[in-house]
Amino acid sequence: MITDFSETLIVQEVSPRDGLQIEPTWVETVDKIALIDQLSLAGFSRIEAGSFVSPKAIPALRDGEEVFKGITRQPGVIYVALIPNLKGAQRALASSADELNLVMSASQTHNLANMRMRCEDSLAAFGEIVHYVGGTQVRLNGSIATSFGCPFEGKIDEDRVLQIVEAYQELGIQGITLADTTGMANPRQVDRLVRRVLQRVSPTDLTLHFHNTRGLGLCNVLAAYEAGARRFDAALGGLGGCPFAPGASGNICTEDLVNLCDEIGIHTGVDLPLLLKLSRGLPALLGHEVPGQLAKAGRNCDLHPTPS
Repeated sequence: MITDFSETLIVQEVSPRDGLQIEPTWVETVDKIALIDQLSLAGFSRIEAGSFVSPKAIPALRDGEEVFKGITRQPGVIYVALIPNLKGAQRALASSADELNLVMSASQTHNLANMRMRCEDSLAAFGEIVHYVGGTQVRLNGSIATSFGCPFEGKIDEDRVLQIVEAYQELGIQGITLADTTGMANPRQVDRLVRRVLQRVSPTDLTLHFHNTRGLGLCNVLAAYEAGARRFDAALGGLGGCPFAPGASGNICTEDLVNLCDEIGIHTGVDLPLLLKLSRGLPALLGHEVPGQLAKAGRNCDLHPTPS
C-alpha cells in the first residue's frame, strides 16, 4: 500500500501534441498557440508543444514551426517537440525546441506501422540525431512505445524493454519514457517493470505515459508512483491516441490526475481551476465532447445548494 504521499508528482502536459494529433478537425495555429500559452501559466515544468513529422503522416500538426515560433515562453517551462528522424530534429532546433522526444516501439510490428521502419533502423537514426544535437543545450528523451503491450503482438517481454532502455543510454539519450500506447498495462505489471527500470534510470529521468483505453490509467499512475516513478505525461481533457494503433484512445486526463493527487495529498504545483477552465473550453474548440470526468462532475469541494 502507498503510505507516503509527501513527495511531488510531476505532471507533464502533452495535449498540444499527443492530444491533437488524432483530431479529425483542424485546430487553427493561433488556437494551438493560445492553448499552449494558457497551459504555460498552469504550473507545468514540461509541455509537449508539437511535432516535426511528415505533414502527410500527421496533418493535424503540420504547423509545428509556426506554433513553436509563436508561443510565449515562460521561465522554467521546457517546450518539447516529438521528432521521427534527423530532418525532424533539424526543423525542431531551428524552431528553438528545448527538448526532443524520440519514439521507438518495443514491438517490431507497431514500429513498422508507426515509424515505417524496423527497430534497429530507428536506433541507427537516433544515433544520427544524438550526434547532430551534441554540443547544444537541447535535451533528448527516448520514448518506448508499447512498453506494456502491443495491439498486434500482445504482451511485451520486460527484458525487451530493458534492452531498449540500455540501448538509449548507450547512445547518450538522457530521458526515458515508458509508454502504454494503447492502454494495455495493469497495475501489477506497471509496478514490476518500473522497479526494474529504476535500477537503471534515475526517477528524475524516467517518465510514465499512460492511456486510459481500458479504464486503468489512474490505477497505473498510483502503481508507478508506489514503485518510485515521479514523472507522468497527461493530456488536458483526456485527449489523444495513436493514429497507427487499432482501438487507441486518449491519454490519462490531466485535470483528473491533478485532482486525484490533490485529494490524497500528493503535491503537483499545477493550477487545477485553470485546467478546468481550459478543459471546459475544449468541446467548442474541437467540436465534440472530451473524455475527462472532472470537468463534467466538478471537484468534491464544489458543493451544490441544498434542495428546497
